Amino acid sequence: MNYEFNKEWLILKFEEIRKRILKAVDQLDEEQLNWSPDETSHSIAVLIFHLNGNIQERIVKGILLQKSDHNRADELVSNYVQKKMLEQTVQDGFQLVIDTIRSLSDERLMQTQQVRSRKRTNLDMLHQCAAHYSEHMGQIFYIAKQCLKGNYKSTSI
Repeated sequence: MNYEFNKEWLILKFEEIRKRILKAVDQLDEEQLNWSPDETSHSIAVLIFHLNGNIQERIVKGILLQKSDHNRADELVSNYVQKKMLEQTVQDGFQLVIDTIRSLSDERLMQTQQVRSRKRTNLDMLHQCAAHYSEHMGQIFYIAKQCLKGNYKSTSI
């Protein structure tokens, strides 16, 4: 079976998510990027580091089989982060995902990785990542709208 359609769809999806997150981040200042709605919610900065942590876990370790010094417990810790660093984290993380997809053979897409208690193909994991990142993108938009109110500009245009 040829998985070119899946690869092209995934690349377009991850490019879109990256572009839209960056458009939302661009509208905000550092205080807004580090603000959370309440003590049980995350800031945009924390959400971006969580996305990057997932990239380290599922792409770097799971698909590329490379060592990563990433610590999942650290990604949900609220630290003040500069806007430029957040933009670079989004840019680099999504570029890694896109480059990885481009480089994968059909055989490599069908190889499995252990995720919690079950084995999943790399292709399935990439589709799951697209859904997961889309969920967090929605949270980022919600927080941006809370900060900017009527000044928020849609990222879908």
